[in-house]
Amino acid sequence: MDTPTFQIKPATIHPLWLRICHWLNAFAILIMVTSGWRIYNASPLFNFSFPNELTLGGWLGGALQWHFAGMWLFGINGVLYLLINIFSGRLKRKFWPLSPRELINNFIAALRGKLAHNDLSHYNTVQKLAYLFVMIDGIILVCSGLVVWKSVQFPLLRELFGGYDMARFIHFYAMSGMVGFVVVHLIMVALVPRTLLAMLRGR
Repeated sequence: MDTPTFQIKPATIHPLWLRICHWLNAFAILIMVTSGWRIYNASPLFNFSFPNELTLGGWLGGALQWHFAGMWLFGINGVLYLLINIFSGRLKRKFWPLSPRELINNFIAALRGKLAHNDLSHYNTVQKLAYLFVMIDGIILVCSGLVVWKSVQFPLLRELFGGYDMARFIHFYAMSGMVGFVVVHLIMVALVPRTLLAMLRGR
């Protein structure tokens, strides 16, 4: 009589809630950046504008509506992501401790194309800092955006950001940081396709 064999189910790398938050966040960022570029073109901060083909909304009013819709999705999803990370202990477990020595070693390994990605459930120091950066950057984006949107209603935030005009610049720089993160993130996904599969199916 044959002995029954049992398959061990692979361990979950990314839980379902994390995957949902990730893809909702990606969608919200796409909406906010492309509509934000259209809004920027209506009143540029610098001597350049974004190609209309890369923007969303068609005109200023349409872009503002898209931006506000994306804002609620980005803000609510971001708050849920942070709260679950904090209260589940995942934030401390995944992103701490941070070692300067490991950061230097990981950065050198990344430049040489030898940064290990064997265990996708473990973040190296470069990844930890990158994800912590994008969390902080997201908070700055939301807060500076509130000042740009409702400057009179948020006087304390307005003062903290140095006034309405300064908040616009900070919002632009924070957006640029977010776009830079996304570009690097996509490059890393292309180099290590297993990370995309893990974010789609959890393992």
